[in-house]
Amino acid sequence: MKQFLRWIILGGTLFFLGKALKDNWIEVTVIRIDDVGWAIMAIATGVTLLAHTWAGWIWTWILQELNQPVSSPQFIQVYLKTNIAKYLPGNIWHHYGRIVAAKNANIPTGAATLSVLLEPLLMLAAALIIIVLCSSQFAAANTTLVIQILQFLSLAVVLCAIHPWFLNPVIRFLYRLKAKKSATTQPTIPFSLKSYPLRPLLGEVGFMGLRATGFILTMFALGSLNANQIPLLLGAFSCAWLLGFVIPGAPGGLGVFEATAYELLRHHFPAALVFSAIALYRLISILAETAGAALAWLDERLAKS
Repeated sequence: MKQFLRWIILGGTLFFLGKALKDNWIEVTVIRIDDVGWAIMAIATGVTLLAHTWAGWIWTWILQELNQPVSSPQFIQVYLKTNIAKYLPGNIWHHYGRIVAAKNANIPTGAATLSVLLEPLLMLAAALIIIVLCSSQFAAANTTLVIQILQFLSLAVVLCAIHPWFLNPVIRFLYRLKAKKSATTQPTIPFSLKSYPLRPLLGEVGFMGLRATGFILTMFALGSLNANQIPLLLGAFSCAWLLGFVIPGAPGGLGVFEATAYELLRHHFPAALVFSAIALYRLISILAETAGAALAWLDERLAKS
């Protein structure tokens, strides 16, 4: 059933994007990128690569919150090398690779697993923060009070879920459940959050800002933008990223992100411009992630030589 649902979601998003391309094909083909535009796109690629490097650094902060001292350069390398695996079917292999690498660095399995579970929760909270702040810019004019309340409630739930008051009891319960199943007695909990992970949360807000900046630069490379459109693009990008992140069957948000961004922005910008920008941004994202993995691998090899 799960596999069937994935194919339904993927097929639906591809159909939607295919229809959007068909409807705007003539306008898309007349878009041209000049030398300045190519330079801006190169900057967008660099900013996106910086965002993923920054996310790797935040992962080390999360591990430190769990009382696991780690080498930041080493774990940033691990993060960048495993990041490209999120496009594999299942959308879990980048998490698995990080857990294995952390275990090989003598980090307890529980702490390593919790760190890769906390990271997406913090990213989710960061995206929701930006959506709540910018929703008035990209939401429809008839957005109801109920939807606004649901946005705030969703954010409140996620922010509470990462609080030690709520998270540590869950950790203890799961740890005891595992100990019971393995028929062992483990009287102490080897890891827990000592304080609210505020620094990683703020770091993830910065990550979302960098990712959105890459998308905004891509839009700017294809057409002119006004300063008052920045909150609109920031909020729409965060919403599209969030849906691509949480909807199953979309490795790396592929398809879902593009369909959502197109639907949110096509009423504010020329549809052909929006379609071209989201397609180019996907290419930029994959290029930045591939470059990050290659540079991390090369840096590791040079350090060992």
